[in-house]
Amino acid sequence: MKGLCVLGSTGSIGVSTLDVAGRHPDRYRVVALTANSNIDRLHEQCRRFKPSYAVVIDEEPAAELRRRLAAEGIETEILSGVESLEAVCVLPEVDAVMAAIVGAAGLLPTLAAARAGKTVLLANKEALVLSGPLFMSAVRLSGADLLPIDSEHNAIFQCMPPHYHAGRPAPEVRRILLTASGGPFLRKGLHELHDVTPDEAVAHPNWVMGRKISVDSATMMNKGLELIEACLLFDSPSEKVQVVVHPQSVIHSMVDYVDGTVLAQMGNPDMRIPIAHAMAWPDRFDSGAEPLDLFAVQRLDFEAPDFQRFPCLQRAYDAVRAGGSMPAILNAGNEIAVAAFLDGRIRFTAIPDVISHCMSAVESNRAESIEEVLESDRMAREAAIRYIAALH
Repeated sequence: MKGLCVLGSTGSIGVSTLDVAGRHPDRYRVVALTANSNIDRLHEQCRRFKPSYAVVIDEEPAAELRRRLAAEGIETEILSGVESLEAVCVLPEVDAVMAAIVGAAGLLPTLAAARAGKTVLLANKEALVLSGPLFMSAVRLSGADLLPIDSEHNAIFQCMPPHYHAGRPAPEVRRILLTASGGPFLRKGLHELHDVTPDEAVAHPNWVMGRKISVDSATMMNKGLELIEACLLFDSPSEKVQVVVHPQSVIHSMVDYVDGTVLAQMGNPDMRIPIAHAMAWPDRFDSGAEPLDLFAVQRLDFEAPDFQRFPCLQRAYDAVRAGGSMPAILNAGNEIAVAAFLDGRIRFTAIPDVISHCMSAVESNRAESIEEVLESDRMAREAAIRYIAALH
């Protein structure tokens, strides 16, 4: 029986994680759940799983949840504040932490889990993109197990040599083939992208995701962040990570070995598959996902990415090659730009412009401490806000 902490339990990854955990009550006990503001869903999760702790960022909704659970006789202790996110990650009774908080907000608690030697189920790619070598160093020093949850990185992990551990080189691997669906605008005319609406951008053809990550998929920044993550997770230079557009989202990624063998991981686009793989590792158990019907799939298509259509992907290659805190600058600019687009303050095609401005306006540092990382993040956000304000 393992103790589980779910950071971001009310989001899509958190909900899927609890679905998998609920299928295996003999393997996992839910110790702590955290949410930003969705206390209705968190309330239902507390009723079902009865965790020892639940964290809500702001005290007012935390007090409301505390009142509801007390009225029902549920003894979950309700905490508030960002510092409580780190506190529940390092509890002695927590063995595994699902890091599913979206964006830079997930960095500090995920890093705390890594430093505490927990099994880190990494769904928050921004935590790794921001802190990069600092995060991987924490994993190595503490002996933590780092298991990727992104479907692509989990697929790569499954295709790596037996008993492979994340963060170590694999000399027998020639290339990592990182697949991308191409999102909702793969076939849309370039001249039409200028007038794309937020509702159009979040309508992913294959996956059901949150609004921010759906926009990232539409710009292919999601794949850019995954590129940076893959370089770190698998200790690979960017020239050995090739993005492959695969619209069906059936092959989730591939590994090309020096002997000419290419191993691929396939499955339905259901996040419970990589979640269950990581939760059961090194074993396997039922995820609840439907089996893949190859006769229904019929065909698998592959093509090279169009960097003119997806300039955000090129910016990510630029950032990982620059190193230091440049990936953090890229990520911060993107987060501000996507929020502005979703709020209707900038056009879809302005997102890469905001990112490019941040990367040229903010000087990268060596990112050897969390303070340096957070300073680059802060400066990039300020640069993005000023640039967007000047557009009006």
